[in-house]
Amino acid sequence: MSQRVKIKALLQSQQTEIDVTVKGWVRAFRSNRFIALNDGSTNNNIQIVVDFENTDPTLLKRITVGAALSVAGKLVASQGKGQTVEVIATDIEILGDSDPEKYPIQPKKHSLEFLRENAHLRFRTSTFGAIFRVRNSLAFAVHQFFQERGFVYLHTPVITASDAEGAGETFHVTNFDLDNIPKTDTGEIDFKQDFFGRPTNLTVSGQLEGELGAMALSDIYTFGPTFRAENSNTTRHLAEFWMIEPEVAFNDLVDNMDLAEDMLKYVIKYALEKNADDIEFLTQRLQEEEKQKPQNERQEMTLLEKLQFCLDHNFERLTYTEAIEILKESTPNKKKKFQYPVEGWGTDLQSEHERYLVEKHFKKPVILTDYPKEIKAFYMRQNDDGKTVRAMDILFPGIGEIVGGSQREERLDKLEQRMDEMGIPKDELWWYLDTRRFGACPHAGFGLGFERLVLFVTGMGNIRDVIPFPRFPKNAEF
Repeated sequence: MSQRVKIKALLQSQQTEIDVTVKGWVRAFRSNRFIALNDGSTNNNIQIVVDFENTDPTLLKRITVGAALSVAGKLVASQGKGQTVEVIATDIEILGDSDPEKYPIQPKKHSLEFLRENAHLRFRTSTFGAIFRVRNSLAFAVHQFFQERGFVYLHTPVITASDAEGAGETFHVTNFDLDNIPKTDTGEIDFKQDFFGRPTNLTVSGQLEGELGAMALSDIYTFGPTFRAENSNTTRHLAEFWMIEPEVAFNDLVDNMDLAEDMLKYVIKYALEKNADDIEFLTQRLQEEEKQKPQNERQEMTLLEKLQFCLDHNFERLTYTEAIEILKESTPNKKKKFQYPVEGWGTDLQSEHERYLVEKHFKKPVILTDYPKEIKAFYMRQNDDGKTVRAMDILFPGIGEIVGGSQREERLDKLEQRMDEMGIPKDELWWYLDTRRFGACPHAGFGLGFERLVLFVTGMGNIRDVIPFPRFPKNAEF
């Protein structure tokens, strides 16, 4: 195979009048003369100029949308509008045909729903090319952020016997023949005969195992797939998604907030610099979408402005108690506009409340702290008031909660008491409690749902559009 040059490099090239070989897929072919070729390295196509008078008509007929080509030719300054350089083809080889009668991704506007049904081909559209290049940059930036700060990347198990949140919404793992499940004398499933000898499930979080690593390595982070068997058919939920979960020994809640804010700003800045073309394209796409909405529902800022705004402003920090007072006195609450009215302290905040605080009241990202212990997990450090815990949630415009974290409860007696109150079996988490028995120290961490971050940075409205192959109720295609 002759050496190919990526289209992105050619479009950025300062050189002309050089021989090049370029390979990619046909996005458009007009007048039997101009091919728009794309190889995924950039959203921009390179124009291939075909000498159609001296090209085999049979070959010309095979140059259809979706076909894979190898083109050798000369890179020259472009005479036309829209590009600085183009390739004058001297040799065109068709690597793979694409039947125009059957190929679904024709050059016209497709609905996002249609593209979800064709998720195996949607990478070939400008929108999804941009999304997945941005996703790639964000993932790289996450690793770079933590590596620059001396964190250890820890691979926590995908198969586990614990349910970190105690929510019970897990996918079970078994190698039983489902038509012949072994039972005990009392008629219960005999898990002793299962592969692991006990009930196991796909992980909902790497946090508990992450804490074990932090108790020796000080600063660790995980970045891997997590699974929730929630029957949630919403634009914000997936059954399989990726989580970033740092755990840091000797950190308190303030350190935790600082780390999370620094990380979010770092990765957004990286994507803005690395994927300027893609984000510009997605900004324009969102503006077109906004024009279809009534004036009062349109966003005040463009995508690009919103991302820059997050970099330029410190996140607003306030307690849950302060937030409840703001929400209680808010116009939508008094006029009964909230779907879930805010009655008072103890209310579990919904997405509409979170978005009001961010988008209407403070008009910037918000970090809420010190939630009532009743609505938070067992491992969060209890405050001296006996009512609240050292929790924090970061709320973003258009998204609501993007990060959830806390200072962890390092005091064994307090942790065991809380587990008893919540009915969490201590014998099953003996290994977790050992970290409080041997060399316990204050520590903190958080979880960032990676897809929600990608959703924010790309301006997309549905979480199923920012993961290559979404898993949700009644759907495990591809």
